Amino acid sequence: MLATLLSATTVYVVAEPCDLRKSIDGLALAVESSLGHSPLSGSVFVFFNRGRDKVKLLWWDRHGFWLAYKRLEKGRFRNPVQGTISRSDLLLLLEGVDLSVVRLREVRAGRVG
Repeated sequence: MLATLLSATTVYVVAEPCDLRKSIDGLALAVESSLGHSPLSGSVFVFFNRGRDKVKLLWWDRHGFWLAYKRLEKGRFRNPVQGTISRSDLLLLLEGVDLSVVRLREVRAGRVG
């Protein structure tokens, strides 16, 4: 399953809360109506609930839909960023990393020799 998830062409995050009682057909309809994309495109579509403690991923591979669901026991997912993210950002988002905060360290280059 993870291999098909990581082979997806694009990852779309739906920032507005979604009713996660919806299953594959309801989420596929939401992809078509709200995002204007085809759920059969091979892209991953990420949906959060209002409390941001649950997330569903919907994507199509060669033979059918995949639907992944994650529920946090403590805490919340960070505020999602609407639009397209990379596959590595998706993995970070699912691990609880806030993608809106950029933390850069100053690196000092010294002279060698």
